[in-house]
Amino acid sequence: MAAVTKRAVRLLLPRLTRSLSVSTPMYCDSGKTETKPKTAVMMLNMGGPETQGEVHEFLLRLFSDKDIIPLPAQSQLAPWIAKRRTPKIQEQYKKIGGGSPIKKWTHKQGEGLIKILDEISPQTAPHKYYIGFRYVHPLTEDTIDEMERDGIERVVAFTQYPQYSCSTTGSSLNAIYKHYAKNRDLLEKSQMKWSVIDRWPTHPGFIQAISETIKDELSKFPADVQDDVVLLFSAHSLPMKVVNRGDPYPQEVAATVQRVMESLNFSHPFRLVWQSKVGPLPWLGPQTDEAIQGLSKNGRKNMLLIPIAFVNDHIETLHELDLEYAEELATKCGVQNIRRSAALNDHPVFVKALADIVKTHLESEQSCTKQLPLRCPGCVNATCGHTKQFFVNQSQSVLQ
Repeated sequence: MAAVTKRAVRLLLPRLTRSLSVSTPMYCDSGKTETKPKTAVMMLNMGGPETQGEVHEFLLRLFSDKDIIPLPAQSQLAPWIAKRRTPKIQEQYKKIGGGSPIKKWTHKQGEGLIKILDEISPQTAPHKYYIGFRYVHPLTEDTIDEMERDGIERVVAFTQYPQYSCSTTGSSLNAIYKHYAKNRDLLEKSQMKWSVIDRWPTHPGFIQAISETIKDELSKFPADVQDDVVLLFSAHSLPMKVVNRGDPYPQEVAATVQRVMESLNFSHPFRLVWQSKVGPLPWLGPQTDEAIQGLSKNGRKNMLLIPIAFVNDHIETLHELDLEYAEELATKCGVQNIRRSAALNDHPVFVKALADIVKTHLESEQSCTKQLPLRCPGCVNATCGHTKQFFVNQSQSVLQ
């Protein structure tokens, strides 16, 4: 993908430095007339198919994305893999209610954080949330077009992945950059000032919400084994070739686990484990299923699974953790008591944390964290460099 030209950037930045304004009412929501949003919050996530009929399209986009699953001859292999895996994945979604609840929970989170944000940050209000998914509608690219049509002048790209990875948040940010790079007219006419919340692995509210879900679930174990429960923090794994390039994800997930255990005063033994490996190549381990088997073999029969990198329930929690591991695998290997702590979803402490993260970011007047501009030492994706520079270039306009 070609970089945005210097001329385009020069044309874009003057437009981005114009002051924000609140216009007269321009849209209605549930019968209530509202004024034009002063600040938009674009919630970034991978998304999930809401129905079984959307599974193939979801998988096709997923396996076509080199940022998350790099494949040889990707344009040929991706359609073949998507078609081959569709029936199996459809069956999995059928077992959890027919589709992914990610969109439902993202809407609830967005509604909650905007309500709080309007109260705690009146100087940037009114706020409006938008959803930008990578692999299902509303797609990131379509949401950008919607915000442009809505006349948004200030937008915060807010990743819903607490820990940064080039495969997740990086992919979403690349999609934003590439959409403007492919649509130069849109770029040159754009009035939007962009900034990005690219990670938040140790935010106190996030840590508190996880800690509360753990305590709540521990209380549901039989009283005589509660002190014996092993805490298994489970996060989506990464291929080792991605880890070895310098992806910060493993370190940031570990930082989250450390803060959670500190908040619990290290009340229980624990391990960080990794799930959802795909294919035969080496992935970051130990794998969650192998950890369950190994612990049981070593005599530890009481375990709590904790989704540490997922903020919504979806197929990795509802099917993989709940059905494949806690129900089927645990029974086979003799685990006596195994539970999963609740996903954060619309937990009030978590929603309050989301609002605080956005407020703090807006007050910082920074376009991104200090970490975002740093490419992985072994980065092989030129688009990452262009994307990072795109957001760094917003810093001058954000300060206006």
